[in-house]
Amino acid sequence: MNVLLRFRSAGDPVRKSGLRFYQQARPANVGILAMETYIPHTFVNQTALENFDGVSPGKYTVGLGQENMSFVSPREDVTSICMTAVQSLLEKYRIRPDQIGRIEVGTESRSDKSKALKTDLLRLFPNNAHDSEGVDTTNACYGGTAALFNCGAWIESSFWDGRYALMVCGDVAVYEPGPARPSGGVGAVAMLIGPDAPLSLEPGLRTTYMEHAYDFWKPDSSVETPLVDGKLSISCYLRALDFCYGRFADKATQKDGMAFSTESTPFALFHAPFNKMVQKSFARMLWNDFRRQPSAPLFASVDRSLLTISVEESYTSKEIDSTFAKLSAELYKTKVAPSTLLPRQLGNSYTPSLYYGLASLIAERDLNDKRLAMFSYGSGLSASLFSVRGRRTATGEFSLERIRDTLDVRNRLAQRLEQTPDEFTMALRQRAEVYGKRDFKLDMFPTDKITPGTYILDAVDNQWRTTYCRL
Repeated sequence: MNVLLRFRSAGDPVRKSGLRFYQQARPANVGILAMETYIPHTFVNQTALENFDGVSPGKYTVGLGQENMSFVSPREDVTSICMTAVQSLLEKYRIRPDQIGRIEVGTESRSDKSKALKTDLLRLFPNNAHDSEGVDTTNACYGGTAALFNCGAWIESSFWDGRYALMVCGDVAVYEPGPARPSGGVGAVAMLIGPDAPLSLEPGLRTTYMEHAYDFWKPDSSVETPLVDGKLSISCYLRALDFCYGRFADKATQKDGMAFSTESTPFALFHAPFNKMVQKSFARMLWNDFRRQPSAPLFASVDRSLLTISVEESYTSKEIDSTFAKLSAELYKTKVAPSTLLPRQLGNSYTPSLYYGLASLIAERDLNDKRLAMFSYGSGLSASLFSVRGRRTATGEFSLERIRDTLDVRNRLAQRLEQTPDEFTMALRQRAEVYGKRDFKLDMFPTDKITPGTYILDAVDNQWRTTYCRL
């Protein structure tokens, strides 16, 4: 089977190594052709964790807005979960390695400071080698988005050779015991990128904001856990959203020929460190709309004195928070809530977080002919707001319906195994004990709670070289 390219206009194909290369015309509707997620088998319930930690009822379930949190034993690491996601995508969509010309990986969980996780994924390919461009991208939770943009840019460039690109992102989010631990999680997402995509990256609608900040960082490579300034991180997130949303609204207004607002957006998706932050962010978008269009009917009941509050003061204003939280509640149910299913169930997965939101939305809603505003944030900091459009493809080989059926989100969630807070705590303690160690096998940790077909870490030799196997 050859890779078939689809363009606005056809050029003459040139045969090379069994693939078809076109020398003319720019590929159209570049975006996500196929998608696969890794959903860990074990999770802990947040209500049970509240009781176990002795905190007030609702602290994690209402205060953070989370329901469950995935975790994995020492038998799984960021490499194994990414291998599982990639292998599953290749098998379910029947994609051969020689059909892939670029592999981009976004992660912040890599312990090796030299070797890219992308090269570890080549274990899945014949002879552990492959003719493909791309390596890893790291900036906290933003790496997956950078990987997606790199894949799209390659396909739209003069260097594209006609093959698909593969975007992979995965992380294990672990925190020390304390208030941040309930905001952990784990996950990996793999996406096939190419032209004539059912989820196309909308040209001209992307804005980016970057800033130097110490809101979350990992200076100690001997541990899996980060250092976090939670209060600063929230204000950094909102500041980045303000900047990106303002410029995005300007671009969308110019492109659409009419005033853009949150109300006019069918769906809004957010990086989800915890669900309460997603709710706060959507309300923040309405606050931005209020500042831009205070006379809009939606804001008829809003006190105009709120316009006198400065942007900097607004980050800590309880009046603004409460006003726009109430105002956004009904819109949130239709425009945002459908994308929060997996993030609420799995927890914070770092780089895949936004794309678990996308998988949730695909499972819950018909996205054909719909615009999705997607906000990606990574501490340190990097952020982008970009548009994806759902569409019916020219051939139907790749479609939203196929992605939805392949993801099978609800059924896969139902097959998970709930663990007690004691078992969760033990698993994290075991991870901490072996993290960064060398010259040992991991067969002392059982695999009976890991789904068959999952890749697992088998051993680490005396030079920290790892081996993996598939259950």
